[in-house]
Amino acid sequence: MKWSEVAIHTTHAAADAVANIFYEAGANGVVIEDSQEPDRERENLYGEIVELDKNDYPTEGVILKAYLPVNSFLIETMKEIELSIAALPSYGIDVGNGEIKTSEMDDEDWATAWKKYYHPVKISSRFTIVPTWEEYTPVASDELIVELDPGMAFGTGTHPTTVMCMQALEKYVRKDDVVVDVGTGSGVLSIGAAMLGAKSVHALDLDVVAVTAAKENVELNKMDHLIQVTHGNLLESIHIEPQVIIANILAEVIVTFSQDAADLLPVGGLFIVSGIIEDKRDFVKEDLLAKGFEIVESVLMEDWVAIIAKKKGA
Repeated sequence: MKWSEVAIHTTHAAADAVANIFYEAGANGVVIEDSQEPDRERENLYGEIVELDKNDYPTEGVILKAYLPVNSFLIETMKEIELSIAALPSYGIDVGNGEIKTSEMDDEDWATAWKKYYHPVKISSRFTIVPTWEEYTPVASDELIVELDPGMAFGTGTHPTTVMCMQALEKYVRKDDVVVDVGTGSGVLSIGAAMLGAKSVHALDLDVVAVTAAKENVELNKMDHLIQVTHGNLLESIHIEPQVIIANILAEVIVTFSQDAADLLPVGGLFIVSGIIEDKRDFVKEDLLAKGFEIVESVLMEDWVAIIAKKKGA
């Protein structure tokens, strides 16, 4: 299949609105090239493996890229995107340059176009995420190396929401736990749980592309004997009692199955959720409290929130 890469050079203020327009147009993921990224100050708790190359980023603003299938609807879709972006100034949103460029690529190009931005990154005291195309030598004897090829699932394992989930798994997963990973994406959280000693991991995703990518990554890390990856909608297909349920999904989705999580978990079982923007923190917390959970911990990283909740006794 052929894909069209749609790129727009815009302002930081317009980035979220443009990304939303891309998603509404049918994009499965959005790549963001931020001019501020190479100079961004980060906590040096775990350290960066490589420095970012400024030549890979715009000199100002941001460039957002989305990938749409080349089909009979593409021209109409592009017109809708252009009209939606052109309307943003009427809402007080400065789109800056606003130049839109398109280029055509096939499946392989789409899955690899962003790889130059993705390098080994140590994301916790033990976990290092290493893309399959990079060479990496462990620097500690207890280091856990997760090899990852996100493919078209667009899950690199280095987004703040994923990093917080991996750190939570490292802190709370115990040997022989049964873990359920809802919305597994690239499978990185399932792989992390298995490496930490989980007895079994059930990884679920509604996106068939993500399921394929997760299965490949599980096999790549030789964890297929512990991890079962299946196509499923939230917790509908789970009929076992896990000790941990983890979900890196939007806040609005988390609250739709939090009761199912509470019903499945034993007393003391953990529900680890992320993918929550800071403004939605209280919204999710209140829902979890109403469903019989107590909040163990709430973590903030770059405007994203992860919440660790424990099921209370009757």
